[in-house]
Amino acid sequence: MTERAPMSRRRLRAALTLTLATCLTAAAAAGGASAASAVPLRTEAVRADMWSADAGHVGAVAGRADRLATLVRQTVDAGVPGVAVRIDDGHGPAVESTEQAPWTVADHKLAVDDEFRMGSNTKTLVATLILQLVAEHQVNLTDSVESWLPGLVPGGGAITLRMLLNHTSGLYDYTDDPAGLASVTGQDQRRWTPEELLALATRHQALFTPGKKWSYSNTNYIALGMVLEKATGRSVADLIHDRIVRPLGLTHTYLATTAAWRPGDSRTHTHGYEPDAAHLGPLLPPGMPPGTSFAGPIHDDHVNTTGINPSWAWAAGAVVSSATDWARFDTALMSGELLPPAQLRQMRTTVPEDSAAPEATRYGLGLEEVRTPCGTVWGHTGGIPGYASQNYTDSTGHRTVAILTSTVFGLSERKVAATYRPLVDAAVCRMLGKTAPGTAAQSKA
Repeated sequence: MTERAPMSRRRLRAALTLTLATCLTAAAAAGGASAASAVPLRTEAVRADMWSADAGHVGAVAGRADRLATLVRQTVDAGVPGVAVRIDDGHGPAVESTEQAPWTVADHKLAVDDEFRMGSNTKTLVATLILQLVAEHQVNLTDSVESWLPGLVPGGGAITLRMLLNHTSGLYDYTDDPAGLASVTGQDQRRWTPEELLALATRHQALFTPGKKWSYSNTNYIALGMVLEKATGRSVADLIHDRIVRPLGLTHTYLATTAAWRPGDSRTHTHGYEPDAAHLGPLLPPGMPPGTSFAGPIHDDHVNTTGINPSWAWAAGAVVSSATDWARFDTALMSGELLPPAQLRQMRTTVPEDSAAPEATRYGLGLEEVRTPCGTVWGHTGGIPGYASQNYTDSTGHRTVAILTSTVFGLSERKVAATYRPLVDAAVCRMLGKTAPGTAAQSKA
């Protein structure tokens, strides 16, 4: 395959799939905890009395809970439409906190356990399914793409399933193609087939020789979804349900194949938003086409992206779930409930995302290893218009955290970043039973 310099993949990755490396900072930026300027619309009670199993520490626990709620409120005050955080430190019931901007209430009243588009967290589910088939000897990580998808991927004989899983295939990311971008923004609401998505990518040259570098590409997981369906004769949606959702008793997790949310009076879903065209321009990464904008109802300087058809994301990012469901999944995955030890070790065998910083964030098989100020965590990030998610756990699955926001591009605003980054720090560190560096000082500002 001819090697060429990466073109626009990184700009969309930066905008639509958040990386924890940019959010978990050793200390908050100066001014990151500016005083809130408005009374919060609603904060769900953070159950401080349940944060620790040691009742003697209730006072200190309440202080930590208050700081978390303050950071959540400040992030919304800075401009994020909605924030939901769920933390389980392994000692008692989870701590939950939500806030939303007043102008969003008419659309939906936000709750921690709303159904939420999880974006690229989908990749962890798909990788789990592949590794289950590996354990059952139905596929092998050394199998070539050509052996499963003959003639569909140029040079596929040199690309293995492992390379797809850990993003070392060199395949172009189809979401960077103009046709793919039009669907990402909702300007094109067609329902894509996996074959069409793969064809968008393969009409572009490879980024590099397979196995030689690392480059995040949604195309890898479209190909893996097609391998899953060919190997089993079943749809990816059914495989997720039958092999993960049903065994774990998940109630809000499914692969969305159309713009419609799953019906049911007992279910609610978060509404997602992005800045309208007049406010989006300055937030776009370099290289994005001029005039890029999102489709949907517009009010209060935002576009409601809730109805954008996610079929363009399919096995790379179309799963809907909830904070509680995802915590259950993370616990089951890391504790060995879903995979045998050999396959879990494979999943946690990582490569550096940045060759210049090999000890920073590393990527396994659909799973990221992230070094934070408070310790190493495992999980993934997700970004799909209107929905940004960060889901992490410790190495045992005993502790979990979810940080969900109802915008992606809105997080790029400077004043938002100044509060969002400390929030992520605080949430992840609290999951690990620690205090984020600088948090105490910020809370007194």
